[in-house]
Amino acid sequence: MVINRTAIHFTACYEGEKYELETYEGEYRNLMVLLYDKIYIDGFGECKGMGRCGTCVVRVEGLPAAVNTLERNEERTLYKTGIQGNNIRLACQILVDENLENITVEIIGGESVE
Repeated sequence: MVINRTAIHFTACYEGEKYELETYEGEYRNLMVLLYDKIYIDGFGECKGMGRCGTCVVRVEGLPAAVNTLERNEERTLYKTGIQGNNIRLACQILVDENLENITVEIIGGESVE
Protein backbone atom coordinates (compact mmCIF):
# COMPACT_ATOMS: atom_id res chain seq x y z
CA MET A 1 0.00 0.00 0.00
CA VAL A 2 1.36 3.41 -1.01
CA ILE A 3 0.69 6.33 1.28
CA ASN A 4 0.72 9.72 -0.39
CA ARG A 5 1.96 12.21 2.19
CA THR A 6 2.20 15.87 1.36
CA ALA A 7 5.14 17.70 2.88
CA ILE A 8 4.48 20.62 5.24
CA HIS A 9 7.03 23.46 5.05
CA PHE A 10 7.43 26.29 7.56
CA THR A 11 10.04 28.58 9.08
CA ALA A 12 11.19 28.54 12.69
CA CYS A 13 13.26 31.34 14.23
CA TYR A 14 15.36 30.82 17.35
CA GLU A 15 18.11 33.01 18.80
CA GLY A 16 18.55 34.95 15.56
CA GLU A 17 18.74 31.85 13.36
CA LYS A 18 16.15 30.84 10.76
CA TYR A 19 15.37 27.18 10.14
CA GLU A 20 13.45 26.03 7.06
CA LEU A 21 11.68 22.90 8.28
CA GLU A 22 9.82 20.11 6.56
CA THR A 23 7.54 17.54 8.14
CA TYR A 24 4.46 15.46 7.40
CA GLU A 25 1.09 15.25 9.11
CA GLY A 26 1.34 12.64 11.84
CA GLU A 27 5.16 12.61 11.92
CA TYR A 28 5.10 14.44 15.28
CA ARG A 29 2.30 14.63 17.85
CA ASN A 30 2.62 18.41 18.23
CA LEU A 31 4.76 21.41 17.29
CA MET A 32 6.73 21.27 20.55
CA VAL A 33 8.03 17.75 19.84
CA LEU A 34 8.90 18.69 16.25
CA LEU A 35 10.83 21.83 17.27
CA TYR A 36 12.65 19.95 20.04
CA ASP A 37 13.66 17.20 17.62
CA LYS A 38 14.68 19.40 14.69
CA ILE A 39 16.40 22.25 16.58
CA TYR A 40 17.07 20.79 20.06
CA ILE A 41 16.26 23.60 22.44
CA ASP A 42 17.54 22.95 25.95
CA GLY A 43 14.76 23.15 28.55
CA PHE A 44 12.03 23.32 25.91
CA GLY A 45 8.81 21.48 26.78
CA GLU A 46 9.57 20.56 30.38
CA CYS A 47 6.03 19.26 31.09
CA LYS A 48 6.11 17.04 27.96
CA GLY A 49 3.07 18.61 26.32
CA MET A 50 0.65 19.04 29.23
CA GLY A 51 0.38 22.80 28.68
CA ARG A 52 1.48 23.65 32.21
CA CYS A 53 5.13 24.70 32.29
CA GLY A 54 5.29 27.53 29.76
CA THR A 55 8.71 26.54 28.40
CA CYS A 56 7.46 26.07 24.82
CA VAL A 57 6.04 29.56 24.20
CA VAL A 58 6.04 30.57 20.53
CA ARG A 59 4.75 33.43 18.39
CA VAL A 60 3.00 32.04 15.32
CA GLU A 61 2.40 34.10 12.19
CA GLY A 62 0.19 32.80 9.42
CA LEU A 63 -1.78 30.16 11.33
CA PRO A 64 -5.43 30.19 10.15
CA ALA A 65 -7.71 31.93 12.68
CA ALA A 66 -9.98 28.89 12.89
CA VAL A 67 -7.17 26.84 14.49
CA ASN A 68 -5.38 29.65 16.31
CA THR A 69 -7.44 29.36 19.49
CA LEU A 70 -6.07 28.67 22.95
CA GLU A 71 -6.44 25.07 24.15
CA ARG A 72 -6.77 23.31 27.52
CA ASN A 73 -4.43 24.88 30.09
CA GLU A 74 -2.91 27.28 27.57
CA GLU A 75 -4.59 30.55 28.61
CA ARG A 76 -3.79 30.06 32.30
CA THR A 77 -0.20 29.01 31.64
CA LEU A 78 0.47 31.95 29.33
CA TYR A 79 -0.97 34.30 31.94
CA LYS A 80 1.40 32.85 34.57
CA THR A 81 4.43 33.29 32.29
CA GLY A 82 3.59 36.95 31.74
CA ILE A 83 4.08 36.41 28.00
CA GLN A 84 0.93 37.43 26.20
CA GLY A 85 -0.07 39.02 22.94
CA ASN A 86 -1.40 38.32 19.51
CA ASN A 87 -0.44 34.93 18.11
CA ILE A 88 1.31 33.80 21.33
CA ARG A 89 0.79 30.07 21.86
CA LEU A 90 2.23 27.04 23.58
CA ALA A 91 3.87 24.85 20.92
CA CYS A 92 2.64 21.73 22.73
CA GLN A 93 -0.96 22.72 21.97
CA ILE A 94 -0.49 23.08 18.20
CA LEU A 95 -1.04 19.96 16.13
CA VAL A 96 1.23 19.15 13.21
CA ASP A 97 -1.03 19.28 10.17
CA GLU A 98 -1.55 21.17 6.90
CA ASN A 99 -2.35 24.36 8.85
CA LEU A 100 1.39 24.77 9.50
CA GLU A 101 2.16 25.17 5.79
CA ASN A 102 4.11 28.41 5.19
CA ILE A 103 3.76 29.74 8.75
CA THR A 104 6.55 31.38 10.73
CA VAL A 105 7.21 30.30 14.30
CA GLU A 106 9.34 32.43 16.59
CA ILE A 107 10.52 30.38 19.56
CA ILE A 108 10.28 32.52 22.69
CA GLY A 109 10.61 29.81 25.33
CA GLY A 110 10.47 30.90 28.92
CA GLU A 111 11.07 29.85 32.47
CA SER A 112 8.96 27.08 33.95
CA VAL A 113 5.98 28.39 35.90
CA GLU A 114 5.15 25.17 37.76
